[in-house]
Amino acid sequence: MTQHTTRRECMNLTEIYGNNVFNDQVMRQTLPKEIYKSLRQTIEEGLPLDPQVAEVVASVMKDWAIDKGATHFTHWFQPLTGITAEKHDSFISPTPDGRVILEFSGKELIKGEPDASSFPSGGLRATFEARGYTAWDYTSPAFVKDGTLYIPTAFASYTGEALDKKTPLLRSMDALNRQALRVLRALGNKTVKRVTTTVGPEQEYFLIDKKLFDERQDLILTGRTLFGAKPPKGQELEDHYFGQIKDRVAAFMADVDTELWKLGVAAKTEHNEVAPSQHELAPIFSTTNIATDHNQLTMETMRKVALRHGLVCLLHEKPFAGINGSGKHNNWSMGTNEGQNLLDPGKDPHQNAQFLLFLSAVIKAVDEYAEILRMSAASPGNDHRLGANEAPPAIISIFLGEQLTDILTQIEAGGATKSKSGGTMNLGATALPSWAKDSTDRNRTSPFAFTGNKFEFRMVGSMQSIAQANFTLNTIVAESLSLFADRLEKAADVQKESASIVLEVIRKNKRVIFNGNNYSEDWVVEAKKRGLPNIGNMVDAIAAITAEKNVAVMGKHGVLSPVEMESRAEIQYEIYIKTINIEALTMVEMAKRRILPAVLNYKGDLASSITAIMAVDGNTEVETALFAQISQLVRSFSNNLTALEEAVKTAAHLHGDAKKQAEAYRDLVFKAMAELRKDADMLETMVDEDYWPMPTYAKLLFNL
Repeated sequence: MTQHTTRRECMNLTEIYGNNVFNDQVMRQTLPKEIYKSLRQTIEEGLPLDPQVAEVVASVMKDWAIDKGATHFTHWFQPLTGITAEKHDSFISPTPDGRVILEFSGKELIKGEPDASSFPSGGLRATFEARGYTAWDYTSPAFVKDGTLYIPTAFASYTGEALDKKTPLLRSMDALNRQALRVLRALGNKTVKRVTTTVGPEQEYFLIDKKLFDERQDLILTGRTLFGAKPPKGQELEDHYFGQIKDRVAAFMADVDTELWKLGVAAKTEHNEVAPSQHELAPIFSTTNIATDHNQLTMETMRKVALRHGLVCLLHEKPFAGINGSGKHNNWSMGTNEGQNLLDPGKDPHQNAQFLLFLSAVIKAVDEYAEILRMSAASPGNDHRLGANEAPPAIISIFLGEQLTDILTQIEAGGATKSKSGGTMNLGATALPSWAKDSTDRNRTSPFAFTGNKFEFRMVGSMQSIAQANFTLNTIVAESLSLFADRLEKAADVQKESASIVLEVIRKNKRVIFNGNNYSEDWVVEAKKRGLPNIGNMVDAIAAITAEKNVAVMGKHGVLSPVEMESRAEIQYEIYIKTINIEALTMVEMAKRRILPAVLNYKGDLASSITAIMAVDGNTEVETALFAQISQLVRSFSNNLTALEEAVKTAAHLHGDAKKQAEAYRDLVFKAMAELRKDADMLETMVDEDYWPMPTYAKLLFNL
C-alpha cells in the first residue's frame, strides 16, 4: 500500500491550509487593486457583478490555476441528485499555425451550458429540452483539485427555474438578510450591512475493509446491507464512542485532513462514534453556502481517500441494522458582517431584547413550519434512522435548556427579572481546576436543540446535502422576521412592540419547546396532545412540499416558485420509488443467486451427513432437528422471495401517479423486503460460516 501523510510527519499546516483555493488572500495579492475592491464589495454587499471585473478575475484565476498544475476547468454544481456534477473543459485554444494558447474568458467564468435534460427536473424539462445554465457563485471560492480548476456554480434551466440545491440556498440567504436587516433597522441598528447564516455540519460515517465491501453486492449497489444477522457484540459496551482511534483509521483521518485543509475546508474535530467502525468529522463554522460546498467536498474526499487506504467510506444513514445509523448534525446560526452572533444570549439574556426577538423568530418558524422542516431531512435512508431510538424522533421539537425556558416562563408570567447561571464546577480534587458551568445542560435526543449560541438540527441524514435543510430554515425564519419587521416598522414604541411580539410567540408557539427525553413513548403521547406532527416516513413527508402555506412562504421570499416546488415533490417521490426498487431487485438477486444456493448446498451436505451417521450408529436427533429447522426456513424464505417479486411487479405497474406508486413501494415492497430479510438473517445464524456467501456483520464491523 502506498505510504500517505500522517500526523507524525512534519507538516506546516499554515502553509498548506487553503493552498489550492482562490481565496481572499490570493485575490488580494493577484488582482488589480480596484478590481479586488469591486469584487469584495460585490461579495459582501450582494451587488451585481461587473462583467469587466469578471474578465480580469478570469484571466488571473486561470494563471493561478495553471501554476497549480491545472489544465482544465469545470463548473461544479449540485443538481437535484443530492451529489455534485462537473463537466471538464481544457484551457487550450487552437491557433492558425497549429499551436495552442491557454485562454479563459470572463464569459466562461460566469456562465456554462451543461445538458439539463438528463438531470432530475420533476417535469420542468422534457428530454428534448436540453439547454441549461450554470452561473458562477462568486461568494464561494474556486479551487484546484486533481489538475482541474473547480468553479462553484448554480444550475438553472433555459427558462430560469432552479434545477439544483444551491440556487434556492443563495436565494434564501438573501431573503433572511433582507428581513433580518429590517428588524435590526427597526431596533435602531443602522450600521450592519449584511446578515448571513452560518453552519457547521458534523459528518458521521462508517469505514469498512475494501475487500469485504467488494463481497457485498448490497453495499456496492445500495450503500447499505440488505441482509445481515446481528453479531454477538455490537455497541452494547459503549466502548467505541470516543475510544482510541485505530492506526489504520488514524492514517485515513490524517490523509483526509490534509486534503481538506488544502481545499480550505476547516476540518477540526474527529473521533470514534457510538457504533463499531463509525466515526465523525466536524468542521469550523462558515457561511451556509460555503459550508454546503465544503460538506460536499468532505464527503467526496472521504470516499476517495478511503480507497487509498484499502477502505470504503459508507455515508448511508443506516448501513447496518441493529446499530446506530449516521446523521449530519447541522449547527445553524445567524451573524452580522460586524461579527455579532444574533443567537448569542450574552451574560444576561433576560435583558437582551434583540436576542429574545431573534430567538422568538426561530421558535415561531420551527413550530409553524414543522412539516416542511421535517421534509428537509427526509430520505429513503433516513427512514431507517429517524425515530429509531438512536436519532431524533420524527417529531419536530425545540430544546432550549433551563435558562432560556425559565426566562420565557418569567416573561409569560409578567416579566423576566433574572437569568439562571450555571454556577461553578468543582470536582473536589485539588489537582483538578474549577470553572464556570454552562447555564444549561445539553440534550442529545432533541431534533432541534439550542446549544449556547446556535441551534443544532440533528435530523439531517449523513448522505444528504445540507442545502435543503438550510434553505428551509433560512426561509421560515425570514418569514417570522418579516412579520416582526412589519409590526416594528409601524410601532410608536419599538421596545414595547418587541416585548409584545416575544410574549405572543411564547403563548402561541411554546408547545414546540420540550426539554425532556425525546426518545420516550411518553413524549410521543404528549406531542400528540400538543398537536405536533409526527411524520414517520419520507412518503408522508413529501406532502409538505406542495402544502399551500409552504408554497406560499417559499414564493413570498423568492426562494422557490410554485412550479419549482411542484417539481421537487415529483423528484422526491421518484427518488423514493427508484431507491426502494433498486434495493428490492438487489435483494431478489442476492436471494436467488447467492443465499438460496448456499443454503441448499449446506442442506444437501447436512442430509448426506445424516445418512452417513445413520449408517454408523443411527443417532441423528441433533442433525435431523437442524435439517428440519433449515427446511422450514428455506420454504418461508422462498415464499417471501416470491412475495417480494410480486410486490415489486404490483408497485412498478402503478406508474403515472408518483404518490400512489411511492406509497405502494412503502406499504408493499418495503414490507416484503423486511419479511425476506428475517428469514435470511435467521438462516445466517444456522448455516455453517464456510457456506455463507458474504461477509457477516462481525467481519465487516470488527476487521480494521
